[in-house]
Amino acid sequence: MTFVKKFYVADTHLGHERMLSMQLRPFASIEEHDEYIVESWNSVVGDGDIVYHLGDFAFNLSRDVDRIRGFFARLKGRKYLVIGNHDVDKRGALHPTLATLDWASRPEHAMRTTDGGHDLWLAHYASRSWPSQHYGSVHFYGHSHGKLPGIGRSRDVGVDLPDIFFQPRLFSELTVGMELA
Repeated sequence: MTFVKKFYVADTHLGHERMLSMQLRPFASIEEHDEYIVESWNSVVGDGDIVYHLGDFAFNLSRDVDRIRGFFARLKGRKYLVIGNHDVDKRGALHPTLATLDWASRPEHAMRTTDGGHDLWLAHYASRSWPSQHYGSVHFYGHSHGKLPGIGRSRDVGVDLPDIFFQPRLFSELTVGMELA
C-alpha cells in the first residue's frame, strides 16, 4: 500500500507577469517562474498524493486557456482548489477555465479536512477565528503574500514565503513551531 501525502500551497499565480515585480519573485520571466513552480511541485508531489491549492492558481484565465490546462495536466497529484480572488469571473463565480479542470472535488471557498489527526481549516483569506479553533484546529490561508502574520495555529502558505519557496509543503513542515493539541 502506497502512503499518500497531503500538501498545501497558495498563490502560484501561473501566468501572472505582474507578480514578478509586485511580490519580488526572483525570476527573469513569467515563463521561468511558471516552469520553476511546475518542477518544484513535481519534485515533492507524487501522482497519488493530495495537494490543496488555497487560491489564485493562475492568471489570464480567459486568454491562456490551453496554457493553464497544460500546467494543470503537468502538475502531479490529486488537486483540490479553495477559490481565491483571481479564480473567479467578474460576477464572483468560479472562472469557466478553472471549472473545466479535473479537480479532485468541486472547488469551494473554504474546506475542512484532517491531517495527522489534526483538524484543518483551509481558506484563501486569513480568518481571525475558524471552526474548532479553540479545540486545536489549524488554519492555513493564502492571499496576503506574507504580509499578514498568522495568529495562534494559523499561517500563510503562499508560494512566495521563504520557508515555502514555490513548492507545496507538508502539514508537518508548515506547523513547525506551532503548539499543536
